[in-house]
Amino acid sequence: MIFNFRLVSDEVDNFRREINIDADATFLDLRNSICDAVGYDKNQMCSFFLCDDNWEKGREITLEDMGSDSDEEIYLMDETILSDYVDDGKRLIFVFDYMTDRCFFIEMKKSIPGKNLKDPVCVASMGTPPPQIMDIDEFEAKNTPAATRGADDFDEDFYGSEEFNEDEFDSAGFDEMTFDDNM
Repeated sequence: MIFNFRLVSDEVDNFRREINIDADATFLDLRNSICDAVGYDKNQMCSFFLCDDNWEKGREITLEDMGSDSDEEIYLMDETILSDYVDDGKRLIFVFDYMTDRCFFIEMKKSIPGKNLKDPVCVASMGTPPPQIMDIDEFEAKNTPAATRGADDFDEDFYGSEEFNEDEFDSAGFDEMTFDDNM
C-alpha cells in the first residue's frame, strides 16, 4: 500500500509538498523524503508528533534517543513503521527546527491499496519552503509583539503558529492529481 502525505507550512503562503511512500516504510524514510523534497540538511535534530484532529501533539517519534529519565517508552524513527500509526486522514507535525519549534503540518490524504513503492517520491511541489534554521534573534524579533499591542496580538509575519487555514490541505490542483503507474 502507498500512503500519500501533504505537507504545508504556517510560515510560507502557497508552500506545499506531496510525498508518496510505501506504508511499510519507517518514519526515518518519511523524514528523509521530506528533507530531500525541501532541501533540508538531514543532520539536524527533528521529531514527528502524532496529532488529533485539532493538531494537539500526542506521541513523539524522534530521530535519536536523548537519554530521557522518563519511564515513557521512546519511539525512534528508524524503528517505527508508518502503517503501525498512520491511516487515512491522520495528522502529524514534523518539527524541523528544535530551537524555535518550527514545523510542517502533515496530513495523510489517501492510501493507494494494491501498490508498493520501493523509494519515496515527491509527487507535487509548490512554493519555496521556509528556511530550515532561523537565527534565534530573528525568530524572537518576529515573535515579540510590539509594545503597543496586547500579548495575543501578533503581526502577520508571526512564525511558529500552530494555527493556519485548513483549506491549505484541500487547495485546487492537489486533489485532482494523477499518480505514476510505474509505482
